[in-house]
Amino acid sequence: MKILHTADWHLGHSLNGFDRYAEQADALRQVVETAQREQPDVFILSGDIFDTAQPSSAVRRLFSETLVGLRDAAPAMTVITIAGNHDSGSSHEVFRRPWERLGIHTFGTIDRNDIGSHIVRAGNGGIVAALPYTHPRNLPEGFAERLASAAAEASDGVEPVVLAAHTTIAGCDYSGHDSATELTAGGVDAVSAEDLGSGYDYIALGHIHHPQTMGGTGRRVRYSGSLTAVDFSESYSHSVSIIEIDRHGDEPKVRTEEIVSIRPLVTLPSRDFASWERAMELLRDFPADAPAYLRLNVLADGTVPTDAAAIAEEACAGKLARFCRLNMKRPETAAETRRLMSVEELRESDPIEIAMRFADDIGEELSDESIGLLRETIAIVREELRN
Repeated sequence: MKILHTADWHLGHSLNGFDRYAEQADALRQVVETAQREQPDVFILSGDIFDTAQPSSAVRRLFSETLVGLRDAAPAMTVITIAGNHDSGSSHEVFRRPWERLGIHTFGTIDRNDIGSHIVRAGNGGIVAALPYTHPRNLPEGFAERLASAAAEASDGVEPVVLAAHTTIAGCDYSGHDSATELTAGGVDAVSAEDLGSGYDYIALGHIHHPQTMGGTGRRVRYSGSLTAVDFSESYSHSVSIIEIDRHGDEPKVRTEEIVSIRPLVTLPSRDFASWERAMELLRDFPADAPAYLRLNVLADGTVPTDAAAIAEEACAGKLARFCRLNMKRPETAAETRRLMSVEELRESDPIEIAMRFADDIGEELSDESIGLLRETIAIVREELRN
């Protein structure tokens, strides 16, 4: 069984007001070409097809034309798409029956009463269970386990069994997601891989934008990652995943096909922060014939003009590159590079020393009078504690 796995297309996404239709359409062209070249048994799109729940008619048409292109490119391939947290699940269901006539299976919501409707048999062998994104409070208890059992029952014991899902798996690399924690990323709470059910040969995940195979799973649990960079923080290559599984129980063989953006997101300088003067030098030297979205990494050292963004935009006049934003960072101070104190160290330290460190951190200096008043206050507090 050969699988072409992709996710997180975010069609209709705009960057700082710039429409990204052209580069997204080109990325989808590359996906269709990959399908034509690889001739997989099944194509899995694991959610976040659109960037918003109400995409424009042009964006919907781009998606529909891509599905038709996939069918033409690989006529024997079964196509499976599931809704992500950015998608409207109900809208995803509207044309489900007509699409099925073309061998395209779209899953937008959970069918509590017919779990078998979530099971698809791939044309040339293999079983795929589809689990579209659903808020945990709307997911029936035990649904994932019952879905895994239904998929196993549909298999003859030799056919590979696969799950398509859209969620956050605890412990994965959240690079590219702002405000991610160990408990949540992108507004979706983390679960363990075991919570998705057992017995799958491969779990094709969407939601996390950094492509990765989860460690300790024998290559069975993987995020294909976003198709193109959604933000400048996604400073890694983007691709689709090609998975091959000989039979049920075998470890998947995983490889990737890079998707090259015709207008990449570029940060100047790429790995560090520079003075305003140096950043502008890099911007002026950026090739005029290179399409890109640009971000400047600039040290906020007091030399950045108030109209910096306007100056940077003007510097891009006549270039194919589009200036998007300034990424500002204060120069590191001794306070920022200083090692944090443990609780034990805090307890053993002199309160005056701690106060002086705090004052230094915020750029202030304690006067002798302030230190004297602080010593008196500490003495009074200690006396009261003894009594």
